[in-house]
Amino acid sequence: MHQPRKTSLSLKAAASLLAATACTGGALAAPAESGATALQTRYTALTSQLASNEFQRPLVIESSESDSAVNGNAYAVINYPFSTVNAAFKNPENWCDMLMLHLNTKFCRAQSDSSPSVLEVSVGKKNRQEIKDAYRLAFDFRVASATPDYMAVQLNADKGPLGTHNYRINLRVAPIAGGKTFMHLQYSYGYGMAGRIAMQGYLATVGSGKTGFTLVENGGQKTPVDGMRGAVERNTMRYYLAIDAYLASLAAPPAEQLEKRLHHWFEATERYPRQLHEIDRTAYLTMKRSEHRRQQAAE
Repeated sequence: MHQPRKTSLSLKAAASLLAATACTGGALAAPAESGATALQTRYTALTSQLASNEFQRPLVIESSESDSAVNGNAYAVINYPFSTVNAAFKNPENWCDMLMLHLNTKFCRAQSDSSPSVLEVSVGKKNRQEIKDAYRLAFDFRVASATPDYMAVQLNADKGPLGTHNYRINLRVAPIAGGKTFMHLQYSYGYGMAGRIAMQGYLATVGSGKTGFTLVENGGQKTPVDGMRGAVERNTMRYYLAIDAYLASLAAPPAEQLEKRLHHWFEATERYPRQLHEIDRTAYLTMKRSEHRRQQAAE
């Protein structure tokens, strides 16, 4: 069995990788409220923004940055019953199927025989790459809460590349009217000086000119946020779309679900070309089919 392994990285490669892992997790303070009531309260507060926004879908993205961490939140109404979402995302193996839709995810394996379960996630370039050249993150997977009207899942990884740390992914979902589900996807990670320098190098070169979605004041004008917040917002959208694509694929026969997920995700990202376009459809599908075969062989 081929084991993904941690490797040393050049500064340029690590900088690009940090841009990828910005989407993969983070360390956020616990909310003042918790559980189904808090999530329903947030849904009510965001009703007008969910109904009318630049995304042309019921979605709100928020982000923040400090001297040592970056944070992202995606709030969305998803057109699937709570029971479907709950069943899908309390299962760590299904998380791997969802995470693999992202360009930078090269490998994902769920180790469910431990407590907590562990997701081994290898991340790297936006094109084809050997597993040995990617960076492995080990996420502890926990279902923090599961009731008939609320579910919370937590993924935690203590270490990342270039001294990044405290990666967190938190997914909270609750049922709302019309047989739909309200979702809060929350992530962040911490970093030191090396990580900040690497990311700044990436943003000044390969990542230059790329933006996020939030409009901020800039010289008296409203312009899309850039820098580390821009990177976080781009990947917030990518993972929200991956969740939606995974759920959409469940209606297809099992043998057709992979292709449905891949096409759904790529087509959805192309609706936001300024922020999300990276490679063409053929390159994406070829890469992801190859990665899927590699993953099946490892399992």
